[in-house]
Amino acid sequence: MDARVALLLILAGPVLLTAKQRRTHAAEVFTNTWAVEIRGGLEEADRIAREHGFINHGNVFGDYYHFRHHAVEKRALSGHKGMHNRLRAEPRVQWAEQQVVKRRKRRDLYEDPTDPYFPKQWYLFNPTHQDLNTKAAWAQGYTGKGVVVTILDDGIEKDHPDLINNYDPEASYDVNDGDDDPQPRYTQRNENRHGTRCAGEVAAAANNGVCGVGVAYDAKIGGVRMLDGEVTDVVEAHSLSLNPQHIHIYSASWGPEDDGKSLDGPAKLAMEAFLQGITKGRGGLGSIFVWASGNGGREQDNCNCDGYTNSIYTLSISSTTESGNVPWYSEPCSSTLATTFSSGNPREKQIVTTDLRQKCTDSHTGTSASAPLAAGIIALALEANMNLTWRDMQHLVVKTSLPVHLSAGDWRANGVGRRVSHSYGYGLLDAGAIVALAKNWTSVGQQHQCVNTMLTKPRDVGNKFVLSKRVDACWGRPEYVSSLEHVQARLTLSHNQRGKLAIHLISPLGTRSTLSTSSWNHVGFFFFRPNDFSTEGFNDWAFMTTHSWGEDPQGEWTLEIENMATNGLTMGQRFIQ
Repeated sequence: MDARVALLLILAGPVLLTAKQRRTHAAEVFTNTWAVEIRGGLEEADRIAREHGFINHGNVFGDYYHFRHHAVEKRALSGHKGMHNRLRAEPRVQWAEQQVVKRRKRRDLYEDPTDPYFPKQWYLFNPTHQDLNTKAAWAQGYTGKGVVVTILDDGIEKDHPDLINNYDPEASYDVNDGDDDPQPRYTQRNENRHGTRCAGEVAAAANNGVCGVGVAYDAKIGGVRMLDGEVTDVVEAHSLSLNPQHIHIYSASWGPEDDGKSLDGPAKLAMEAFLQGITKGRGGLGSIFVWASGNGGREQDNCNCDGYTNSIYTLSISSTTESGNVPWYSEPCSSTLATTFSSGNPREKQIVTTDLRQKCTDSHTGTSASAPLAAGIIALALEANMNLTWRDMQHLVVKTSLPVHLSAGDWRANGVGRRVSHSYGYGLLDAGAIVALAKNWTSVGQQHQCVNTMLTKPRDVGNKFVLSKRVDACWGRPEYVSSLEHVQARLTLSHNQRGKLAIHLISPLGTRSTLSTSSWNHVGFFFFRPNDFSTEGFNDWAFMTTHSWGEDPQGEWTLEIENMATNGLTMGQRFIQ
């Protein structure tokens, strides 16, 4: 095994350990589209496109444009160097990249309905109080009024009788076809039902005799059709940056393959879209990105290997079942912030929502169903206080989520006494509690980032490598961090079977975060990422944990890397840097 670790980085109201993300390119498929950065505005972009035979599909954001060339193959296994070089030779072109197809999978389970329609939405209000406590939020007068949510997915049925009155065309777009109509493409198998189902969870109208109600049933709802076609970096960036001064919340229930072996995340433009969103969205308060944590539980996947849920800019949401157990599809990881309900075993209820062809369903499933419920609750909190920043919202989620009724083998109190789990984050979202706290919330202020280099030279990992370092959290400097939010560990590790690496980070107050591979499942068993046979290791990958939220970062941090493949196996050299 060859392994390298790069740096421990303390992030703003957080500590960070850091890493440059590398995508693994197995059989890349190149499209006939380019993302191009051009100085000089739209006229200059149109001129360059015209002179080189491109069609300019418009501005993505800033100086970035989306070009397509019909003389280039739509799908090819190698890039078109000639066309690329001609673009790059233009003096006004600062950067260009031929777009590759990215594997993105909707995170519902696509199970056929097995139960008759059941109108009672058990997860919104339940006499046993094992619910999201939405009735308490509604009783305080919060139903999502004035808040705009958009679903980044395969489109939404805008004329559905339970969505039509809340539908917002300004929060909608068809990135796949390049027009303003997000209506799904209808097929015999109805595979493009996903976005419509998610939309109904957020903002299905109340008191109209159709289906059920959304969590924020007076919110405005839009949809971006971006999954029903080739997904590229520019497609993702365009979707994530749609109308950021109008849209408050973006809800996404998709990501890289949940196959237990993928390591993938946002590329250049999507990453820039996140940064633009949190710095400039909502008039500088920051766009709120809600993300489903993933359905790779059966493949023993870990959502820290998904660069979208693992991002500090997304609010990552996992699932629990009606009975409060970890679902079979749920992925554990230290970046998950909180939990809502979804499906479980065949005898447990699923999620009720709008369905394609103006129908209703009681069988929406997976972490796909959990993220929109969270987006609806966040919409209620935003109605209670429209001045909340993107970080304020994460603080509110941490402070009001509840571990009660949720069964897992790894619940632990962190250094400030908050219970946290790799399966559930800080617990079940509580709509009543979050709006009550949001009303008079004082903003947490500016984010600070403090970076600490843990290691500068390559080191032999062996069977187990333990590195401890004392950090001062940038004491006495402007970037001083007094209380943690997110902690990133940016690591470079080479190994001949990546899935056998167990990586842990221990804070000065003793909070132990599992960053990769190994975790506890709902009955307390230890497992690894057995499908990940990659020999590429981790190349400056930014592992993230939320488990030390609120702790003082000053003191000794410990990074542990264990090679679980050495049991009876002959390994190559192991290095950490």
